Amino acid sequence: MASAPLVDRSGKKLSDRELPADLFEAPVNVPLMHQVVVAGAAAQRAGTHSTKTRAEVSGGGRKPWRQKGTGRARHGSNRSPIWTGGGVAHGPKPRDHSMRVNKKMKRNALRGALTDTLGSGKLALVDDLGLEEPRTKDAQALLGTLGLHGKVLLVLPAPGDEVTELSFRNLPYVKVSYARSLSVYDLLAADRVLFTAAALDVLEGKEPSVPPPKPALEKPAAQAGARAPQAAPEEPEQVEETDTETETETETETESEPDEPQEGDEE
Repeated sequence: MASAPLVDRSGKKLSDRELPADLFEAPVNVPLMHQVVVAGAAAQRAGTHSTKTRAEVSGGGRKPWRQKGTGRARHGSNRSPIWTGGGVAHGPKPRDHSMRVNKKMKRNALRGALTDTLGSGKLALVDDLGLEEPRTKDAQALLGTLGLHGKVLLVLPAPGDEVTELSFRNLPYVKVSYARSLSVYDLLAADRVLFTAAALDVLEGKEPSVPPPKPALEKPAAQAGARAPQAAPEEPEQVEETDTETETETETETESEPDEPQEGDEE
């Protein structure tokens, strides 16, 4: 069974990691890998290219000159493809460029690319990256310590490791990929391929031996340069009417009403 040295972030060898034979000892089929790479590149094409034929170009409805007697070549329209400003013959039209490749072909091509990566000495295994905060300088120093130069493909177990992703994002020669979405083209185009131990576990179908990383901590508002949110103004307290004011209003209304005459009073 094939194996590769497993090192820590300082480059010190920890052990020899055994690699599964079905992934790293598969037959390398170059035409199959080429077909899968071409299909992947074709799937990225938008297919929105378009040109106008002689029927779609504006103008050209009148015969430029009469058929005989001018000494010139006969023409029926000045929008023919041989005229300047005319239509395009056999030009591109919008279409779908995707190519159908079945799952078995993709699987065999990926296994062949992994085998080629191991056989050409491009594979590197690290136990844990150990980045505590998003910092590009630390990521660049880590690659230099591990001796990785050129185009580097970093394979992580799954999305969500914001510290690692943000640290390597600004390096133009590093591409971050994930174990469940590896690309044949990325493996072939990279000069070095760096797997973490957890990513290799996911690739083998096991649970990662390292707990999932924590997301990056958000910076306080004062450090980020943002203004602190202002508190909403307090609403004035509403003073309830007292019983004294109510009684005063009632007495005033009583005094203003005239007295009604009684039946026994003389006029």
